Parts: sequence; C-alpha cells; structure tokens
Amino acid sequence: MIDITNTPITSLIEAGYTYADMQTYVIVMVALVVIMTVLDLLHKKSATYFFQAAAKAEKDLAAGDAPCSVGKEDGRLKQLSSGDKVGALVGTIVEDVATAGEFSNGMRRLVHILTMWGFIFFNAATAIIIFGAEETATLATVWNLGAIMLLVGSFWYWFGFKVDGQAEAKSPFSISLRKDMFSLSLMGTSLTALGWEIYGGGTGVWFALVILSTATLFGGVYWSKFSHMFFKPAAAYNKRIIQANGTNENLPHETRDDVWQQNRHSMELLKDAPMNMGKGIKREAPKHY
Repeated sequence: MIDITNTPITSLIEAGYTYADMQTYVIVMVALVVIMTVLDLLHKKSATYFFQAAAKAEKDLAAGDAPCSVGKEDGRLKQLSSGDKVGALVGTIVEDVATAGEFSNGMRRLVHILTMWGFIFFNAATAIIIFGAEETATLATVWNLGAIMLLVGSFWYWFGFKVDGQAEAKSPFSISLRKDMFSLSLMGTSLTALGWEIYGGGTGVWFALVILSTATLFGGVYWSKFSHMFFKPAAAYNKRIIQANGTNENLPHETRDDVWQQNRHSMELLKDAPMNMGKGIKREAPKHY
C-alpha cells in the first residue's frame, strides 16, 4: 500500500547515497532540458518566427497602416498599454496555462490538467526534498498525489485520446517511439515512481526503472513534445496580443455582422453567412473506416 506521507527518496540515504548525489542528477536533468529545448527551438526556428512576427506587428502599428484582415480604417489598430499587456499575460496564465482553456472537450481538458499539474507537483516536491535535504509529510503527500495524478492523466490520455486511435482507428498499443516518447516516458515515470514507493524504495529494480524513465523523459526533449510545454504559453500570449492590437497575423477575428467584414469577403454567397455555421466535421466522432 502507498503511504502518502512518505516517499522512497529518503530510502536512498540508507542505501548509501547522499543528497549531493541526488542534486547532481537533478541538475544534469535540468541541463538536458535546457540544452535540448534550445536545440529544438533552433531546429524548428520557433523563436525566430515569433521574434519576426512581433517585430512586424510593432512596425505595422507604428506606421498605422497594417496590411491585416481587419483593414486599415481609423481605430481598427490599437497600441497596447502596459496594463493591456499585463492583462493578456494574466489571461494566458489563468486560462491557457493553469486551466487548459484551449480544450473545448471537457474530458480532454481534465486529462491535460491532471497530467500537467501532476507533473508539476511531482517534480516540484522532488526538487524541494532533494535540495532542502529534508522530507516532510506535506512534501511527501504532494509527491505522491502528483505521481498519482500524472499516472491517471497520462494513461487516460493514451487509452482514451491518443491521436492515432481516435483519428486513424489504430490500436492504442500501436507505438512509434519517436512520436510517442513523451507520452510513454510520462507514463513510465509515474508508474515506476509509484512502484518504487509501494515496494519499499531502495536501489532495486524499481529504482533502476525510475532512473531509466526520467532520463528518457528529460534527455529525450529534442525528440519529444516536452519543449512544447515552454513554447505553448508563449504562443498563447502572442495570440492574445495580436488579437488585442488588431494585427492578428492577417487572420479575421471580427464578426460577420460587421458591415465592413461582410463586404471584404471574396465569395458573394458567404457575405451574409453567420460566423458560427455549426459543428461541421465535429458533428460526430470519427468512425467511418
């Protein structure tokens, strides 16, 4: 059984390890995440894209004549104040990051929240225990609850929402190591951590599996979706900013009830169409195979 007021971390001290040894391992994992994330950004040029897009938006706003979908009429573009930007940042943190507001599917949103917060609680508690060289009942409880949340969220995603299974009718046991590395390593980390806890800690097989799972998770960032965790909040914040200032990357964001928006549509048939024309392909789940 799991005693949520204890973790197997302190059992490593009894096995001859020191907190300094554990701290070294954590530092190496953090360094791998930083290096791999930077390499991923350079490879995909995500940062370059955002810097260029931001510079272009600022230039358009300064000129007051932005070539964007919302037109060039007076008052359609807006220079944002510091308060506007802070508001966008708060909205990003509260809605897009903390509560996964981009998911319209309630179950998928819950899965994401369980996985994300479980990951945060589990790793934060681990770091505090190791670098504080002390385990308290509160930290141990957070560690165990985080591991359980991560386990439930990661396995629920895999068997309930895995993209291949839903969109391509493939078995949830169909695995592509490169594509599925992030999900598999999350599942492995939570499962082995709890197994390590249940079977008494120490340096046995379960401990070796924990090291293998975490090393794969943090060391495989370049080949996984891990770096997406850092990129996604930046993308959400940028989206709020460009919608607020009117540049919007040339994408329409006004209602078709607006006369100017109706007249700019290239298809006469759609000029009077409502902005929301129904569920479309989301009307039913994919099942026609």
